Amino acid sequence: MTINCNGKLISLDQPKVMGILNVTPDSFFDGGKYKDESSILSQVEKMINEGATFIDIGAYSTRPGGLEIDITTELNRITPIVKLILKEFPNTILSIDTFRSSVAKECIQLGAAIINDISAGLQDKQMLNTVAKMNVPYIMMHMKGTPQNMQQKTDYDDMLKEILLFFSERLSLAKSLGIKDIIIDPGFGFAKNVDQNYELLRQLQMMNFIEHPLLVGISRKSMIYKTLNTTAGQALNGTTALHMVCLQKGAKILRVHDVKEAMECVKLHDQLNA
Repeated sequence: MTINCNGKLISLDQPKVMGILNVTPDSFFDGGKYKDESSILSQVEKMINEGATFIDIGAYSTRPGGLEIDITTELNRITPIVKLILKEFPNTILSIDTFRSSVAKECIQLGAAIINDISAGLQDKQMLNTVAKMNVPYIMMHMKGTPQNMQQKTDYDDMLKEILLFFSERLSLAKSLGIKDIIIDPGFGFAKNVDQNYELLRQLQMMNFIEHPLLVGISRKSMIYKTLNTTAGQALNGTTALHMVCLQKGAKILRVHDVKEAMECVKLHDQLNA
C-alpha cells in the first residue's frame, strides 16, 4: 500500500502521522497561533523532528459554523506559506486542505504533493478533474452540506451504510477520471453528532472493505472534549486513547495537532502487532 508523493513512494503498510498546520484565525484549537514566518517554520520543524510524514496546511476553517472566505483570501493566506515551507524544508510532503480546485492547482504547482478535500469533490465540480490532471494523491472525506450548515444534517437512516455508499460513488467517479492514489476519511465531526461519531468509531473497521488507505482526523475534537467535559486544549490524553482504537481498527494515517504523542501511539501499536 504505497502512495506517490512528488515521486517519493510512501508506504502505508505501517501507519503514518500527518501534522496539522492551520493558518486560519478561527480554527477550533489553534486558530491564530501561527501567523508569522518564525512561528510557522518552528512549528513545521517541530512536527518534522517529531516524526510527521506529511504536513497538512489549511487556510479555510472548516470547524462547525466556520466563517466563509473567498478564494482570493484563501490563496493569499496559503500560497506564501507553501513557498516558505518548501524553501526552508524542501523535502516536506505538503498536503493542502482545500475544497477549491483553483487553490489545489496553485499549491501543487508550487510543490505541494497531496490534496485533502473535505467535500470529496462535491463543493467544486472541477476538483476531481484538477487532481487527475495534476496526478497527485487525493484524500476524500465524507460530509453532508457545508461547514456552515453540516451540524443541521445529522439525520441518517443507516449512517454507516450511507457513508459506504457515498465512498463507492465518489471513488468510482474519481477512478474513472484517472485519479490513482486515493485515501478515504470518514469525516469525524462533519455532519455527525457526538453519539454518531462514537458509532462510526465502533464500526470503523468496516471502512477497510473499501480497500483504500484510511485517514482519521479526531485530534482534540468535540467528540472527545464534550464527552470528557473539558476543552480542546485539555483533550490530548483523550485523543491519544482514541488514536489507539483507530489504529487497531485499521487507520493508516492519523491527522493530528500533536505529532510526538501520535508517533508514540503508532510505535506502541506496531510493537503490539509485531
